[in-house]
Amino acid sequence: MWREARIAFSDSVAALNCSVIPAHPWVYGLGQQTENGAYLSPVNAISYLAEKLAGTGGAADIVIMMVSGQTHENFMANLNRLVDVFPSPAFTQVRRLAQSAAQLAAEKMQIPAMYSQSLPAAIPLSVPTSRTALAAAAVKKAQQEAAAVVDVSTVKKLMGDFQRQRESMIAGIASGLSELQGKSARAWVFTASGDLPSTLLELVKGIPLQSSVYTAAMMLVGDNLDGIKGMIHDIEPNSGA
Repeated sequence: MWREARIAFSDSVAALNCSVIPAHPWVYGLGQQTENGAYLSPVNAISYLAEKLAGTGGAADIVIMMVSGQTHENFMANLNRLVDVFPSPAFTQVRRLAQSAAQLAAEKMQIPAMYSQSLPAAIPLSVPTSRTALAAAAVKKAQQEAAAVVDVSTVKKLMGDFQRQRESMIAGIASGLSELQGKSARAWVFTASGDLPSTLLELVKGIPLQSSVYTAAMMLVGDNLDGIKGMIHDIEPNSGA
């Protein structure tokens, strides 16, 4: 069944293999493209995912995450929070496309800048041949350094530096995990397991926010999606979460 939930990492998250099917306004033949932007309603998004699922048959675990909005600003706010927690390619692509579309629309309304005679900002010059030459020089330098005579004190120093770097990396990873587990986002989710015909009947019932015009959804299909289900936390009534 559909429900609004809090998406956050927990200790129960595990690796998994699954099929990923995105639904957003820029999927070919799905969204409505106009001069003012690209639009997709939750109903059309879920109908598209249901069609994909209908051609599968059998039984499977299903998880769908969806964000919607009546305005572009509201939609982007919801999408940004979800991407911060779960930056799947399906959602990061939508954010990039939506931001580009909004920027293009804004630029069309701006007066072109005056012609400038100043030089452009300096940037690194990189072409295939120069990159090859620089890589070869780096390899040669490394070979020379490796062939140099190193005394015991130097070896001890290098080992100590390596140990400190290793400890710093481990601490950074642990800190990053703690920071990640502290983030959360709200999204509409649908979860089901078992017979797909029965799942399809539930999927099209009670689709949320049907009047929204901006929608991005991602459907995961696999044999066991417990790893991703561990990220979905039901919102307690009156919790204010």
